[in-house]
Amino acid sequence: MDNVVIRPMTIEDYDGVFALWNTIKGFAIRSIDDSREGVEVFLKRNPGISVVADYNGKIVGAILCGHDGRRGCLYHVCVHADFRRRGIGKDMVVHCMEELHKEHINKVSLIAFTKNDIGNAFWNSMAWTKREDLNYYDFTLNRENIINYIQEEQNVYN
Repeated sequence: MDNVVIRPMTIEDYDGVFALWNTIKGFAIRSIDDSREGVEVFLKRNPGISVVADYNGKIVGAILCGHDGRRGCLYHVCVHADFRRRGIGKDMVVHCMEELHKEHINKVSLIAFTKNDIGNAFWNSMAWTKREDLNYYDFTLNRENIINYIQEEQNVYN
């Protein structure tokens, strides 16, 4: 899309990325992991892999992307509602995949809320495979890392 630049995310993008996150319905952010400090730690551990879509100085898309040396993972994949269906999400994903490939990462995963119809349709259109053969587990090490859901009108994420 004209004037949209896909580029590596830096900590200087944080305020714009955080503002974007807060526009995404049904989105969840954590008080510690998604704080400026938490994102800065993530970006330092995974330099150059996370991306933003910049439209004339405004962040309209973002992906936190990293790896553990074996598997890559995409987090908080989002595009502002006014900029969807223009190829921005796909371009950001391709950028992340290329960066992961440079790091010799051969498999990438992500988690999408089951009620995230827009996101799930996007991943299906990109030929990602929904796994039916495993269960996802998680364990909270820090109970102070509070999840804040950006509410939809029906409050379906309560």
